[in-house]
Amino acid sequence: MKYIIPTIIVLCVIIAIVFLFRRKHRNEIQRLDQKKLQIQNKPVLEELTKVKALNMNGQTEEMFERWRNKWTELMDVEMPKIDVLLFDAEEQVDQFHFGKATEIEKEIESRITEYDQEMVKILKELDELIGSEEKNRIEIEQLKEQYRSARKTLLAHQYSYGPAAEPLENRLEKFNPQFEEYDQLTASGNYLKAREIVVSLKEEGQTLFKLINEIPTLLTEIQHKIPSDIHEIRNGHQEMEEQSYFLVHLEILEKLNQIEENLVEFKQKIADLDIAPVQLRVVEIKDEIESFYDALEKEVIGRKYVDDHFTEIGDLLESAIEATEKTVEEAEVVQKSYRISPKEANVPVNCKQQLLSLRQRYELLTVEVQEEQSAYSSMEETLKELKLSIEQLFEEQEQFADRMKNLRIDENKARAILAKQKRLLHDTERMLHKANLPGIPEEMDARLEEAAEQIFVAVNSLQEIPLNMETVNKNLEIAEKCIEDVHNTAVEMLENVQLIERIIQYGNRYRNSNPAMHQQLLEAEDAFREMRYAKALEYAATAVEAAEPGAMKKIQVLAKNKG
Repeated sequence: MKYIIPTIIVLCVIIAIVFLFRRKHRNEIQRLDQKKLQIQNKPVLEELTKVKALNMNGQTEEMFERWRNKWTELMDVEMPKIDVLLFDAEEQVDQFHFGKATEIEKEIESRITEYDQEMVKILKELDELIGSEEKNRIEIEQLKEQYRSARKTLLAHQYSYGPAAEPLENRLEKFNPQFEEYDQLTASGNYLKAREIVVSLKEEGQTLFKLINEIPTLLTEIQHKIPSDIHEIRNGHQEMEEQSYFLVHLEILEKLNQIEENLVEFKQKIADLDIAPVQLRVVEIKDEIESFYDALEKEVIGRKYVDDHFTEIGDLLESAIEATEKTVEEAEVVQKSYRISPKEANVPVNCKQQLLSLRQRYELLTVEVQEEQSAYSSMEETLKELKLSIEQLFEEQEQFADRMKNLRIDENKARAILAKQKRLLHDTERMLHKANLPGIPEEMDARLEEAAEQIFVAVNSLQEIPLNMETVNKNLEIAEKCIEDVHNTAVEMLENVQLIERIIQYGNRYRNSNPAMHQQLLEAEDAFREMRYAKALEYAATAVEAAEPGAMKKIQVLAKNKG
């Protein structure tokens, strides 16, 4: 038993492996058989039947016979061989000769692949032949119709084609022999050769019919429209020169001469049917002509601007210089009373220098206008630049003048603020002395003194000559903040004093019955007499709140209502 059981297990495994291999090969044989059937079912016979509907002559007959013989050979000779091989493979599998079966299967796979490629090639050639016949028939009719239409157009409008008429007609004449050759090839069954003629005619037709459509329009441009535009520009150029326009810088006449030379060259190119570069250059010429019109119009607009604004801008310049001179004088007066930075002080002087420089440019422009030897477009541009610069300088010096005027306003405003702050400080001190206080704390006295010192500093800065408003405003800001702080602190202190008095009055009702509270109130009163008002408020509030929780809120409400 020790050896029998392992032997049985090994035998079972071997048998299982054998049957697995057998099943695998049977599946492969079945797959190859299906592949063979697919080749046999390819529609070669149906396609060969379609060929019979064509002219069975010449090339078509030869190709038909070759395809039919190849198909017959595959179906009657090669496929039976594959059947034999499939049968052999099955026998080898049944006999468990798997290695031999594999060799046969590979041979079958190779043959089937080869035959399949042969079938695909035949079907492709059949499709090409049948498709060529149909395409040829449709496209040749289209070409013949286009040819007839082109020939009719060329004959009816021969004048419109100028020197291109004869070469176009010669190229059209070459179509007829090819049409005849096509008909002969089709009649003799040479559809593929006929296809080559159709393709060649289509290519030539695309070029030739396009030429016939486009040349009349192109000739109209170079023989009529462009020469008419050139003539119009020349006349306009001459009229403007007679009206004293300076146009030399535009070089329009030289460019027009070059265009006229181009037009002569274009006629020869059109006669050679080489119109692509002509079309491209015509587009460029039309753009150039448009630019000539724009340039001449620009000169007309420039002259109108110069005529309308020359004197006006001159007057504006003189007004700006006059105003700036006044500002310079005013600045000198202002500097005696107010201190301003060197940069600020130089603003009117710099404006004046720049305006005088602009006056020199204007004077040079005056000479150009009188001599009429400069382009009006250029003079217009210069005038506009002058006007813009004058307006900017005018605005700059006006802003400076406004700043100088504001110095006096700022001074008066500062004095008014200072007076208001003096009154506020005085009222604060008076309010403290009138209050029923044991005295004013040292800290409050120190803050009052500091506020008074800041008032003194601000007053002194306002008495300087020349006056430095920047320093004045800075000192005034410090004084203003200091006085407002001390005033707010004083008000808060007096409110606390009144609150202390009300708390003590409220707490008196508990003194006899609550010795602890009585003692705390005594401490609060001592702190009050010692001018420690914040501490007095803390003691009194703590005592009352301990005796009657929520009492402080009642007292504050009562104090607010009485206030």
